[in-house]
Amino acid sequence: MIRIDSLWLAARPVDMRAGADRLLASVVQVFGSAQANHGYLFANARATRIKLLVHDGFGVWCAARRLNAGRFMWPREVAAHAAPITLTQAQFDALVLGLPWQRLAQMQLITRM
Repeated sequence: MIRIDSLWLAARPVDMRAGADRLLASVVQVFGSAQANHGYLFANARATRIKLLVHDGFGVWCAARRLNAGRFMWPREVAAHAAPITLTQAQFDALVLGLPWQRLAQMQLITRM
């Protein structure tokens, strides 16, 4: 398996025709560099498709996913000066299934009967 130590989410929409090289250029532009064992997530403007770019220390991997129905829970575009968004493994797992990953902590508590 490919080791991923950190997952970063790019809130700005990306053209899904972009391949690994164009996504890598976007990572370098936004983050300054692509770090080994880090994954970078991108979505199209409608949040119906996502791509994951992973630098494994030797090269890059690019994977795509789309949902048969619905959309991925993607944050609205953040300001250029905002801090990059990182995801935990649980948040990533929820996101790729189309679940509300931003609310995982809230969903673990039952506060009403």
